[in-house]
Amino acid sequence: MNAIHVHNPGGLDNLKQGNTEPGEPGPGEIQVRVHASSLNFHDYAVAIGLLPVDNLRIPMSDGAGVVQAVGEGVTRFAPGDHVMSTFFPDWADGRADDQVKLTAVPGDTIDGFAAEYVTMPARAFTRVPKGYTHEQAATLPCAALTAWRALAVEAKVKAGDTVLVQGSGGVSVFALQFAKAHGCRVIATSSSDEKLEKLRALGADDTINYKETPEWGARTRELTDGRGVDLIVEVGGSGTLPQSIDAIAMAGHISLIGVLTGFSGDVPTAALFQKNAVIHGITVGSHAHQNDMINAIEANGIVPLIDTSFPLDGIADAFRYQESQRHFGKICLSY
Repeated sequence: MNAIHVHNPGGLDNLKQGNTEPGEPGPGEIQVRVHASSLNFHDYAVAIGLLPVDNLRIPMSDGAGVVQAVGEGVTRFAPGDHVMSTFFPDWADGRADDQVKLTAVPGDTIDGFAAEYVTMPARAFTRVPKGYTHEQAATLPCAALTAWRALAVEAKVKAGDTVLVQGSGGVSVFALQFAKAHGCRVIATSSSDEKLEKLRALGADDTINYKETPEWGARTRELTDGRGVDLIVEVGGSGTLPQSIDAIAMAGHISLIGVLTGFSGDVPTAALFQKNAVIHGITVGSHAHQNDMINAIEANGIVPLIDTSFPLDGIADAFRYQESQRHFGKICLSY
């Protein structure tokens, strides 16, 4: 079978195609013909060597495809079923309070989905939303589930709440879609007026160009009559966190899920505790969270926004397109 391998020390020119024999499923395992994957910042970090992995690691944390064969004892799936991956195969339910649950990550600590076939434990997969294509399903396990957990699990948003989303990447677009499905008002930020127009078309109630309005925290408070927002899906990290703290309402919730502007920096702690606000780190979610999300997607008719698809052997070009930040929504691999 065709597969992509990361050759150390990483770098997009060190993503090379090779052949790997698909393994027969053992007890508790299934073999899946993978048809699609989607790009996340985590995958990019692996590809360029920012997150070092074993030499010849098969990258990509997200995958969707069709079950080809099942091993002894597998009853949840049968050949022909459409399935999608889970970011943490060992995190079935409950809190993320056991480090063992968060150690096996496809495309990182174990081989991932940049391959035509994978053989993994059945617990590493869930069903896909009814009617979804493979590409649509492949956008969900990392980006969509991160947004879902931020809104529905940790912040427990409700109708009438105000949510701020940053940018137009996968997590932010899913957060907008889930927030609108919950009956929330959404404020979206971007440096591109073209992308802000697209965010409004998706349902954003107000938008802010942060290049034109660098003090967007104050502008957010203006838009909310001085109150601030109930939840911020914070993808920027250290560079945007001070503005997020300025924008958050009293007793509001900041879901910290990204580090696009840096891994560390100054935090205005006095402003944070004066607002009695919460900053909650989010690392994707559990199988139970994913199944709840699938039910919500089906109930609300949510459809992922896919910008562009590349073939498996075009993975380096796909990451270069991701680097350019021209995309809106998700970038997929289809094979």
